[in-house]
Parts: sequence; structure tokens; C-alpha cells
Amino acid sequence: MKILICDDEENIRNVMKRFLALEGIESDTAENGLSAERMLRSDAYDALLVDLRMPGLDGLSLIRWMKAEGFRMPVIMISAHGDITDAVTALKEGASDYVVKPFDPEELVIKIKNLVESTNMRNIVEGEKKESGFIGESAEMSHIRSIIQKIAPSGATALITGESGTGKEVVAREIHAFSSVSDGPFMAINIGGVPENLLESELFGYEKGAFTGADRRKTGLFELASGGTLFLDEIGDMPLSLQVKILRVLQEKRITRLGGTMQMPINARIVAATNKDLEELVREGKFREDLFYRLNVVRIHIPPLRERRSDIPLLAAYIVSKYNRQMGMRITGFTPDALEALKNHPFYGNVRELENVIERAMIFTDGTVIGQEDLDLRSSMLKKSESPAEPVNVPEALSLRDIERCAIINALHRWEGNRTRAAEELGISRRTLISKIAEYSIDL
Repeated sequence: MKILICDDEENIRNVMKRFLALEGIESDTAENGLSAERMLRSDAYDALLVDLRMPGLDGLSLIRWMKAEGFRMPVIMISAHGDITDAVTALKEGASDYVVKPFDPEELVIKIKNLVESTNMRNIVEGEKKESGFIGESAEMSHIRSIIQKIAPSGATALITGESGTGKEVVAREIHAFSSVSDGPFMAINIGGVPENLLESELFGYEKGAFTGADRRKTGLFELASGGTLFLDEIGDMPLSLQVKILRVLQEKRITRLGGTMQMPINARIVAATNKDLEELVREGKFREDLFYRLNVVRIHIPPLRERRSDIPLLAAYIVSKYNRQMGMRITGFTPDALEALKNHPFYGNVRELENVIERAMIFTDGTVIGQEDLDLRSSMLKKSESPAEPVNVPEALSLRDIERCAIINALHRWEGNRTRAAEELGISRRTLISKIAEYSIDL
């Protein structure tokens, strides 16, 4: 059992970590919601203990993000005396329970254990079966839909390619939904988001005593996905040392846990995805050619959103409907000029950028229809340097200094004040970051 503790009060994090350790329960700590979001993306947890009020991203927003992303682990909300109404709201949003400060750590540990033990393991770890997000009537998306319907029942391994944000996981889920194992779990792991020294144990699991700290058996994702689909996202980031083991799994349909000797059969369907050119990686010796051919049984390439602009109105309508439900809003659509602005924007961040733009517009609009003035269509930070410059509509209210300051604050929150890691994420030197912190008077 592994718990994530998210609270901006260090003493609460330390107390809970100590009490969980006394019960033999492993835990990680995060001092704010953005940091917890980063950790949830890169590691697997059995439950989340989260404070309601935190800087950067509060507990309620974190729960909403988890719900949208398909996390199904139990969540216990920590609420102060005056926050009971918010705690009740958190329960409606998906929290499993809440406790009021000050609380008895021993009672809270019991509550955590009961919640985890009463939750079926498969429901904890498998991604929630969402309504289909596969939206689009362009010729490109219609072609992809026909491929999915042909290959899904076959069980063939599929390789999905495309830029970041194009919806590779959505396509993987669509393959799963149309397959013969659609009633089984859909497990997803971002290869690039897991430290190399943890990746093998996450995939294969381990036996008790396999290494220092392995005080109990851990079931890996290959086993947990049995009877369903395992989605290996960003497969191009997989280290060479592990590629040969993945190849063997694909060939033999068997795994061995770390520290174990028994080979166990697995029957998970494998779907992989990458935003990199695997053929080029093979030529450079960074990706095994035999593994590439094993994965590349069926190739599905998702074109960037700027090459299928006719899908933007449908995607925009779907996103509005989604956030209307999540945020309790009643946005009915877009003005003609707003929709035209969306269709003309390059969206180098693809569907993910479109979703961010619309979510922000829904929050700041004063009416029930989104106008062009509500849209923040800044030039995408993901824009490729070789791409031609295109005119974009930059709102006067948001200066470059505001954008830079927000990016720095969010990066620092995600890395809990670690300036070295925040600087790496921002693509600047640590010295430059320190200078910017002083320039903007940032005090976390």
C-alpha cells in the first residue's frame, strides 16, 4: 500500500508519514496540489490524503483534475473547522471521506486502511471508463476511426504516433472500447514520466525482499492489465536496457517479477504511443529494431489539429459540454467571431491547448456565450522553430511579464520550491531563475 499525503503544513505531512510508517505503509508527501499532480502522473498510489486549502492548486481543484483524468483511488479531504461546506462539496466532486483538523492520526490511518481495503484493486488502478473523447468528422479522423474498428477485435499490437496533445491516449481507449477485452481494465503508464530505476518494477512488479525497501510483494502493470489493455505512452523514452525485456514479454506473453523465479502468463493487449520518430531512433541505435517491428504491427498516425481544422467546432462543443458538467456552468457555445478565431489559430499544442483555451474562457466569460474577447490565444510555447510565424491575437490585459511570472510560480509549485528542477522544466539556467524570482518578488 502506498499513500500520497498532500498538505502545505510540513508538520502534518511529517506526522502522517510517521504514523503510516509505523503501520508498515509507504507514503510520499507533496506540499501543494501542483506538486501532487506531478507525482500522481509519475507514480501509482492506493489513496490520496489532501488538504482543502493550499497555494498553487487547492484540494478541490486537484480532485476535479483527478476525476477528469480518470484516477479512481480513494481520496480523503482534510478540512479546517470553517471549511465543512467545502468538504461536503468535495464529497460531491468525488472525495471518499473527509476529516476535520485537528484530527487523531491513529484514527485517520484506520480510515485510510479501511477505504483502501474496501476498494476493489482493479477499480483502484484501472483508468475510469470515460465517455468517448474521440471527436472529429474530418477525412483524417474518419480514416482513423475505420482503422480502429477493423483492428480492435483482432487483438493486434498497435503503435499510435503523433505530436503531443493530439489525443493518442483517446485513440488507445477507443481501441480498448471496441475490443473483445473492453470489460477488462485499461491501464496506462507514461514511460517518460517514471524514473528509469522505478520503471521496471512498475511494469513487472517485484517479490518481497527483491531489493532494499521491498517489504511486500508488488503487482506490476502487466499483471494488473491482464484481461484488458496496457497502454505504453511515450514508448520512445524507454531505456535500451529495458527494451529487450519488453520484447521478450511481447514474444512469450510471460513475465517474471523482480526478485522472482516463476514465469507468469499475461494476456494484456499492448498499445504503444510516441511523439518521436522511432525509425530515426532505430537508425541512431537508441531504439531496438526488433522491438520496433513488434510494436509496429498496426500504425495509426494522428495528424496535428492545425491539419484538420474542420474538427475544431466539434471538439470545442465537446469540451464546453465536458466542463459544463464538471464546473456546474451553462455555457451554450461561441459567438461566430470566437469560433472563427479558434479555427484560424495554429494550436501547436493541439487538442490539449484547445482544451486549456476553452476552459480558461469559460471561467472568465461573463455571459453564457464565449466571445472572441474571452479567448486567450497566445502563440503556443510548443511552436516548432522551423514553423512559419503566424499572426495571433494577444489580449492586452495579459503582458509578457504576467505570463512569465505565472509560469515560474507554477513550475516552483510543481517542484515544491526546488529551483534546479523548476529551471530544467522552464528551459532556463538556475541562475536565471533565481534572478527572475528576485525580479518578480516571488515568495512561495
